[in-house]
Amino acid sequence: MRALRPLTLLPLLMLCLLTSNAALAERLYQVEVIVFRQAATPISAGQLPPDNWAQDTQPIDGNNLRSTALNAEAGKLTANNGYQVLLHQAWAQSIGNSGSGVALMTGFEQFGHHPIEGTLKFREGRLIELETDVWVNQFDDSGTLSDSERIKQTTRLKSGELTFVDNGSLGMLVRVNPL
Repeated sequence: MRALRPLTLLPLLMLCLLTSNAALAERLYQVEVIVFRQAATPISAGQLPPDNWAQDTQPIDGNNLRSTALNAEAGKLTANNGYQVLLHQAWAQSIGNSGSGVALMTGFEQFGHHPIEGTLKFREGRLIELETDVWVNQFDDSGTLSDSERIKQTTRLKSGELTFVDNGSLGMLVRVNPL
């Protein structure tokens, strides 16, 4: 009977080892994003963001915010150069092969929407895959959402490398560095 006891613990031991490997597979990164508009006339997305735009993501926790490092790059995106920075933010985030997403938002919320809102979903593999869905919203005088621009793209990032995501009159600079 005693010989069977270690065999009953074997599945539990294997489960613990598999769980710890999955936790080790996630790495902590500093993510920095600059969303900007080019001086060209805004290009309408042709649709408004859904009310559940942040589905399956978590807002960036204030404890995870970091100092921005791309200040020189953001400083070049001036009105004199034909650009307007809409959002510049940095935070710490775990990224693994199962994927993780964050909800970005800035500005005063009106009826569940922000002037800038969207999601970034990351998945680590040989390269880091980034799926962006960011909305730049316009509101009428009553605070109702009237029009939107959108960046919806999937791209691959190299760790530590600055990547440009272009979508008509909107653009995004993204850099992901291991911590």
